[in-house]
Amino acid sequence: MCGVVGGILPNTLDDVKLEAALKVLHHRGPDSTGRWKSRDGRCFLGHTRLSIIGLDNGWQPMTDPTGRVHMAVNGEFYGYKRIRDELRSQGYQFSTDSDSEIALHLYHRDGMNLAQELRGEYAVLIADQTNNALLGIRDRFGIKPLFYAVHEGGVYFASEIKALQALGIPLRWNSEAVLQETYFVRPHSQSLFDGVYSVPPGHYAIAQNGEVSVFPYWDLDFPSAAELASDDRSDEEVIEGFREVLADATRERMVADVEVAAYLSGGIDSCAVLGLAQSMSERPIRAFTLAFNDTLFDESSLAAEQAKLCGSSYHPVPVTTQMLADSYSDAVWHAETPFINGHGVAKYILSRKVRDAGIKVVFTGEGADEMLGGYAPFRRDVLLYNSERQDPATVERLLAEMKESNKAVPALVGNDSKPPESLDLVRRQLGFVPSWMEIMSSMGEISREQFSTVMKNSTEGINPYAMSMARLPVFKQLHGRDPLNQALYCWSKIQLPNFILTFLSDRMEMAHSIEGRVPFLDTKVAQFCTRIPIHMKINGMREKHVLREATKDVIIDAVYNREKHPFTTPPAKVGEKDALYELYADVFASKMLDDQPIYDPQAVRAAFKRFSEIAPEERALADNFLNRVLSMTLMNERFKMSG
Repeated sequence: MCGVVGGILPNTLDDVKLEAALKVLHHRGPDSTGRWKSRDGRCFLGHTRLSIIGLDNGWQPMTDPTGRVHMAVNGEFYGYKRIRDELRSQGYQFSTDSDSEIALHLYHRDGMNLAQELRGEYAVLIADQTNNALLGIRDRFGIKPLFYAVHEGGVYFASEIKALQALGIPLRWNSEAVLQETYFVRPHSQSLFDGVYSVPPGHYAIAQNGEVSVFPYWDLDFPSAAELASDDRSDEEVIEGFREVLADATRERMVADVEVAAYLSGGIDSCAVLGLAQSMSERPIRAFTLAFNDTLFDESSLAAEQAKLCGSSYHPVPVTTQMLADSYSDAVWHAETPFINGHGVAKYILSRKVRDAGIKVVFTGEGADEMLGGYAPFRRDVLLYNSERQDPATVERLLAEMKESNKAVPALVGNDSKPPESLDLVRRQLGFVPSWMEIMSSMGEISREQFSTVMKNSTEGINPYAMSMARLPVFKQLHGRDPLNQALYCWSKIQLPNFILTFLSDRMEMAHSIEGRVPFLDTKVAQFCTRIPIHMKINGMREKHVLREATKDVIIDAVYNREKHPFTTPPAKVGEKDALYELYADVFASKMLDDQPIYDPQAVRAAFKRFSEIAPEERALADNFLNRVLSMTLMNERFKMSG
């Protein structure tokens, strides 16, 4: 993976700013740096390279034979050899061994339809001098980030917001986006910063004459509930088909000119990927696992058993609360989004350890929950909204069992608080409220109550769900679909790109120059998953049923039978020496808290004081809030926010 920047401006770019932007993206590509500028200096591309394929000759930006089209790519294109052979047969000449070069020639052949040919994780910038345009393309799920801003008549693109800041874009909080963030429904096209936008997943952007137009090229397309109900495939056929596409996606992601390792937890997602990958590899794959000293959160013993079954090389990475506290600020700076738990920091530490082991590429298991209904709220949806033939008493019993089996994060299976009236909008549009929105609304209400006077005034009357839902094609993609698939679609468009793939994936990996490869978010896997019958996703209380059955030969029994456990780190502890608790205390007592404009400092300090007084089993929800305030306070400080 790499880092990219680009711009099309009314005036000549200051070279000092370009070099500053490339420097701030060095972590995304430490192997080489490249730059291109038009003769008049008004259009530019910059690239920091992490070399994975074509190690000796894949430097970027690349230029086509006409000298009029220039390109910089962050990411990997799978199946590129087939496309390269096809293009060669049509007369296109390749000058590198890099997978990235196919996009340059596909653009010449197909224009912006080239995106239909691309399979993988990517963000692409193309400077087309013939049309005086700068184009940005983002992969189908938003695995790779791509931001843009319009400033003083110019349009700027970058892999990370901090690079836009280095190019001269001032950063100010967007109060509406911050409000939506607190409710976990920030739109997929909106950043937390005023005037800074994200190219949405599955979209491309065209910048011309100081303006940006954004167009979709792909979307998750679930069949109607009636179509799904008429599926006449046997369970065995569905399982076999899923195994085939997942194995193919894994095989494609093993292509590299460097070693490919794996991140491994005790969950079925990463275990299944490692099991499939190891079955295709002649050497033991190095598998790295986070290890905590709290048994409620530690999965290292399961991971060790899985690695042993596969014949992989097992490498535990112990993480203490002191390590989390020490790395917290740096992890937030890389994430550019607030945390609600230390799991993003833990991934940051894990990636650093993997880099120190000399590795550049890892398999990861993100995306399975989004494709197959892995999270507890999705099981709740099936119980509540697909339960026509279920006895109400049975539904209540199963809901209670869910809560009992999720003691690490009880808030994620529901609580007794009344959902806010703002959710009525979602109910009117969908016919129900997805459980993940209802459950997380309580976290939003807690945060909103602690807003500063300025923040309360600037967001008064705003429905946090309104603009988020307005950016979704509700009528086209959601009406008539099964409730579970509606919930999965909304999550995949909101939570997945803005949260899961940020502080649990790309940013924490690329902070240490690690490329994460995500088989579950492969195009072919996703297309297959949209048509999987509901009972093959969630069977009773058994989530990801099809994955369990399709990979049971490569995973241990304990993982095959294990219920989904969300990846979280232990919350701050009270009454004993705890580095995270001390970090809260230090930051909340400091001037940094007074300087941030989002939360009322006195209200936060009072909430922190109450933290030591509440029951331990209730601290997880309070810890979510304190993490959010802590991370936003650190963001305000690290990014030198101007308002």
